[in-house]
Amino acid sequence: MLQGFHAEVKRLLLLLAMASIIGLLIDQLAITLLLAVAWYTGWNLWQMLRLSIWLQGKRKSQPPESTGLWGEVFDAIYHLQRRQKREKNNLQAVINRVQETTSALKDGVILLDWRGQLDWWNPAAQRLLGFYNSDQGQSVVNFIRDPRFVDHFEQGDYSEPLDIPSPRFPDKRLQFQITRFGKNERLIVVRDITQIFHLEQMRKDFVANVSHELRTPLTVISGYLETMADNNTTPAWSRPFEQMQQQSKRMSLLINDLIMLSKLETTDTGFNQKRLELGPLLQTIKAEAMVLASDKQQTITLDMTPELSVVGTEKELHSAFSNLVINAVKYTPEQGAIAMRLWRSGPHIYFSVTDNGAGFESKHIPHLTERFYRVDASRNSKTGGTGLGLAIVKHVLLRHDAELQIHSEVGKGSVFTCILPANDGRTGLRPRDK
Repeated sequence: MLQGFHAEVKRLLLLLAMASIIGLLIDQLAITLLLAVAWYTGWNLWQMLRLSIWLQGKRKSQPPESTGLWGEVFDAIYHLQRRQKREKNNLQAVINRVQETTSALKDGVILLDWRGQLDWWNPAAQRLLGFYNSDQGQSVVNFIRDPRFVDHFEQGDYSEPLDIPSPRFPDKRLQFQITRFGKNERLIVVRDITQIFHLEQMRKDFVANVSHELRTPLTVISGYLETMADNNTTPAWSRPFEQMQQQSKRMSLLINDLIMLSKLETTDTGFNQKRLELGPLLQTIKAEAMVLASDKQQTITLDMTPELSVVGTEKELHSAFSNLVINAVKYTPEQGAIAMRLWRSGPHIYFSVTDNGAGFESKHIPHLTERFYRVDASRNSKTGGTGLGLAIVKHVLLRHDAELQIHSEVGKGSVFTCILPANDGRTGLRPRDK
């Protein structure tokens, strides 16, 4: 571009020099200079007109031919046009590839604009939700009217997927995962989880039925074992009877926990809930835990703010809090210390159980509430645990709109904290986790 500018300056100087010479020869210097400037201005205006005509013609033809600065301007615009066309073709190829890929997916993909209106969807989404081409620009909640989806969509917390019945096929179950991108645009992935849902229901029914069916024969076996152990006069059978009674008791605890989990999964949330004073409940749990802790000479303390209450089911909360305390007793060494604490901060009530046991690495924390998960393969067999205690805690807290936070350090102990809503109308910001 500088070369063209220099050529244009030389052109102008040469024109002025020639006009000056001619003006001096005919003694009309001012007129010749004025004519030269007018010609040069007109020539530039003509180049501008040619450029304007070419641009308005959508630049489909070759750029105008010219010299000097204008020639370089025309060439630069032409090369820019070619580069833009190549980039546009590449971008269109990428878009076509993405559309082909998403069209091949079995999961539905929906793009929403910043207003939550339908912008694009793939064939799977059209099949699952029954969209038509004329639906573009319509709000997504006009087609998915389930109140749970509407609340989930409007609240804006998309960290967890939402499972609801299909709005088009009542016998199908769909999972919606929403992700934000761009300028408040949203991507919705719709997955058909009907088979998984039915399998999960079958698993729940199977566990519930088997647990109930095993309870009666196990009770009979335990009764006969106890009778035979009491009437045993052969020293050689004392140890086998003791082991059989221990395993029978362990199996009974496992069945009871499975039945509890089954009830938590199958009964409606809010069933039999009422305003519950937590102080007397924790005093009862402490007394029960001290009986277990007496053999290991452990110390159990309870520090609580008086007159705190929540809306909940007493039996479920007793099971959750008791599981936390009993776990602390099991996994804390002899003469260890276990601290129960209850307090309120803002709109939440906190209950924590702290022990000075062996602790565990942080990588185990996300899996602790899974059924039968073991930090150590031999841990539950040594303590007599069922591996279901923290799963029960998780389900109980979910049914009470609460959550469980876990913190642990190897060699220092663990802290399990339940965070429950106070449900008394007081408002405030959630405090920083302690």
